[in-house]
Amino acid sequence: MIEAFELQAAVYRRLVKHLVQDRPDVQNIDLMNTAGFCRNCLADWYREAAAEFGLELSKDEAREAIYGMPFEAWKARHQKPATPAQLAAFEKKPQRRKA
Repeated sequence: MIEAFELQAAVYRRLVKHLVQDRPDVQNIDLMNTAGFCRNCLADWYREAAAEFGLELSKDEAREAIYGMPFEAWKARHQKPATPAQLAAFEKKPQRRKA
């Protein structure tokens, strides 16, 4: 019988694949502006979950687990400079989480 955590893990893997492989064109700032989280948030949550299980991951290790490559390589390949409109929208949003 499939356990709930197995389904949740499958959904998580699908979300990460979608954001990293299927839609790398969607910028993190756009995700933050519309959904209130981005790939970096997922990496932070990944690191926090690891800590709950007694595993220590660095920020870079957690980001590589999400991005499938070092974060700097991802940025060079996919990240575009934020536009003034994106930055203005980001500044208007209340900050909902700690960085």
